[in-house]
Amino acid sequence: MVFTRILIGLLAASVAIVGLAGFATADPEPAPGPPPILSYAPVKPSEYTVLDGQTYAFSVNGGEVICIISRNSGRYGCSGNLPAAPGNYVTGSQVGQVGFATNDAPIIRGVDVFKPLPAGSRIAYKNVTCGYDGTTLECSNTFDQSGFVLSPAGSFVIDDTNPQFDKPLGPNTHINCC
Repeated sequence: MVFTRILIGLLAASVAIVGLAGFATADPEPAPGPPPILSYAPVKPSEYTVLDGQTYAFSVNGGEVICIISRNSGRYGCSGNLPAAPGNYVTGSQVGQVGFATNDAPIIRGVDVFKPLPAGSRIAYKNVTCGYDGTTLECSNTFDQSGFVLSPAGSFVIDDTNPQFDKPLGPNTHINCC
């Protein structure tokens, strides 16, 4: 009788172990991150100046997308036929959130010709860097770790919250005590 109970217990334990192993799965592949734009070759920003040097402007995707980085306001963004995006306009600034919108106005007025940003290159001013690999454009702001990606695979905003302002409520997490 005791032997039977032990045998049933061992059998149940082995079934449980084998059964649990059947549910094990591999970790999913991580989502691809933004392209490594800092590894792209820098262009000479002065070759992209418009409006008396106030703004850097360039085109990507065969001129279908026009982008700017303003030297005065710190604003940056793109307009046009944005691939797989929820609008035709995306903007950000030196500080703050980035967002998509639909807008009838171009992102810049008074400029008719935009120099293409070559594949594998980047342009930067202060905290903002835009890099293009020939298909995907990323513009990122190192001050608050925000920006956007324009890609046929899906366009999106990069980290649209500022970690300096989006802190949880509760005790001060910066105090090392006790």
